[in-house]
Amino acid sequence: MFTTFDTSTLEERFSRGDETALPEMYRRYSAPMFATALSLLGNRDLAAEAVQQAFVQAWRAAAGFDPQRELQPWLYAITRRTAVDVYRRERRSAQHVPLDESRAGEGEFATEGPSMDAAWRAWQVRVALEQLHPDERQMLQLAYFDGFTQSEISKTLGIALGTVKSRTARAQRRLAQLLAHLPEAEDDSAQ
Repeated sequence: MFTTFDTSTLEERFSRGDETALPEMYRRYSAPMFATALSLLGNRDLAAEAVQQAFVQAWRAAAGFDPQRELQPWLYAITRRTAVDVYRRERRSAQHVPLDESRAGEGEFATEGPSMDAAWRAWQVRVALEQLHPDERQMLQLAYFDGFTQSEISKTLGIALGTVKSRTARAQRRLAQLLAHLPEAEDDSAQ
C-alpha cells in the first residue's frame, strides 16, 4: 500500500483549514509572536494571552488568508492588534480602580511602550536566531541571554575554549547576515 504525502506549503494547508497546520505554525511562530506582545505589553501573562488570542483570530480568518502571502508578517500584524486590544482592556479596567487603590499600583501599566519598530526588530531577531545552527544559537543564548563568559560556556558544555570562540564568532557573522535587511537603529542617546 502506498502512502501519499501532502507537499502543500504551510500557508496552503492553513488557508484550507488543515488542522495539522496549526501546531506547526505554533512551533514556528509562537516565540516571536510572544516577544512582540511582550515588548508591547511588558507583562508575560498579558503577552501570552495576546498570543493565544492572535492564534484564535488567525484560525478564524484562515479561509480568507491568501496562501501566496507569507504567514509571518500577517501573524505579526494580528499579534500587534491583539496586544493593543489587551492593553486597552487592561487600561480600562485599571481606570475603574478606586483612587486609594490606584496609587499602590502606579506604573504597573506604562502609558508608552516600545515603538512598533522596536517590536518588529525583536521579531526579526527571534526569527534570525531560529535560522542559526543549534550549536551557534546555543553559544549566543549562553553568552548574551544567560550572561556566561566564554570560559564558563567552555566548562558548562565541556568543549574547548577555542571551539566556543569560533562558534560564537561564526554565529555572530551569520546573525549579522540574516539581519542585514534591517535599517540601522537610531541612537536615542545622541539626541
